[in-house]
Amino acid sequence: MPPEENRLPLLSDQDVAYESGEKVLIVGIDETGDEGSLDVPPFSWKKLWLFTGPGFLMSIAFLDPGNLEGDLQSGAIAGYSLLWLLMWATAIGLLVQLLSARLGVATGRHLAELCREEYPTWARMILWVMAELALIGADIQEVIGSAIAIKILSTGALPLWAGVVITACDCFIFLFLENYGVRKLEAFFAVLIATMGVSFAWMFGQTKPSGTELLLGVLIPKLSSKTIKQAVGVVGCIIMPHNVFLHSALVQSREVDHSKKGRVQEALNYYSIESAAALLISFIINLFVTTVFAKAFYGTEIADSIGLVNAGQYLQEKFGGGLFPILYIWAIGLLAAGQSSTITGTYAGQFIMGGFLNLRLKKWLRALITRSFAIVPTMIVALIFDTSESALDELNEWLNVLQSIQIPFALIPLLCLVSKEQIMGTFKIGSVLKTIAWLVAVLVILINGYLLLDFFSSEVTGVMFTSVVFAFTGAYIAFIIYLVSRGFTSSAWRRLLPSKEAQGIE
Repeated sequence: MPPEENRLPLLSDQDVAYESGEKVLIVGIDETGDEGSLDVPPFSWKKLWLFTGPGFLMSIAFLDPGNLEGDLQSGAIAGYSLLWLLMWATAIGLLVQLLSARLGVATGRHLAELCREEYPTWARMILWVMAELALIGADIQEVIGSAIAIKILSTGALPLWAGVVITACDCFIFLFLENYGVRKLEAFFAVLIATMGVSFAWMFGQTKPSGTELLLGVLIPKLSSKTIKQAVGVVGCIIMPHNVFLHSALVQSREVDHSKKGRVQEALNYYSIESAAALLISFIINLFVTTVFAKAFYGTEIADSIGLVNAGQYLQEKFGGGLFPILYIWAIGLLAAGQSSTITGTYAGQFIMGGFLNLRLKKWLRALITRSFAIVPTMIVALIFDTSESALDELNEWLNVLQSIQIPFALIPLLCLVSKEQIMGTFKIGSVLKTIAWLVAVLVILINGYLLLDFFSSEVTGVMFTSVVFAFTGAYIAFIIYLVSRGFTSSAWRRLLPSKEAQGIE
């Protein structure tokens, strides 16, 4: 063994999303063609199949336990009336994820890496901390969701903390599958998504929601003062900060010849198709969950009290047992959602840590560290809140707030970077798409701002706590203004200066 390996056994040669040997080789990638050629090869179903995978891993964030809880509460409280919003919220999520994929494909780098180079040390460290906090908050919800499912399937024999320990072991499943290649890992996630689809479709068939009301709910926008909170929640949870970082890295798992612009455009086209298909499937699954709970509990006295913890039991009491009791069908779907989202969280954590800090740790060590960040606080949560459903629901609200706070710190850098010609070259977004993307970003940030204002207005009491919240809010808004202004002023200066000088501007 070389002496370098003896000294640095935990380090890799360089921090990259995927080593060249790990990438999926796309048929036709070695075909002849002029360097810089804009000719896009004709569509191929075989190539689409080879590009399929990253979009489905990305779509799991739209199906995590937090989203499922939002679905069931929306259905129970608002009935079928917010299905149109679920559809458009998914479309907004697709736009953001396509921009993330565009960044990764066009540059060959992921969002965390580019943030490390784009921002000064103090700013990128804040962005890293915010991304890690968002990931931990999401992971706690996902692990608790899995633990709830395990508790149901074990008929209460395994408490929440035991479910957390079992779920923590998914890190080793991830590491095991990763050793067998990207496609094997993607196939595993496809099985979990299929499990969710079959489980919730079974529930849909057993409860028989109204097809007419479902269709009207999707096609006719309807909103009332009583359902505004659920509406804000539907839109507010579409963008998971860690998922924006994740998708820009996942798309690099395919070998793309960046010297041929036609090949880059081809990759973007295929990723757009597979991402749209993946989110269509996620929309249908979310639709199943929402309509099941709309059919079962809309207009009932218990509608406001339904959450992940008690949802299965309420379904069981409403629809009884049968050959396959609905309680266990629900738990199987919830377990698939929790397990898949916690593993993708581990995946995202690797890229976030490696990209922002430029760590050259081996992937297994990075995954172990990432897993520990989330499991330790989750275990504390499980031990404290195991016997209190109301306390667990309140904690879930705080975790939603934690993630809402982080959204600008993923969204604003993404939009600034994909708009820069110095970074994207000919693949920077045009003025129309840029305007639409910024309008969507402002809409999402304002909606989450409403959520934060509504939450803190009811939760913040006392002079000391209020002062801390106001100080934090001031610093928070100032940093958002800094990110936006840096993006625009940097672009403006670079347009005024010659290209060589522009590249030297920090």
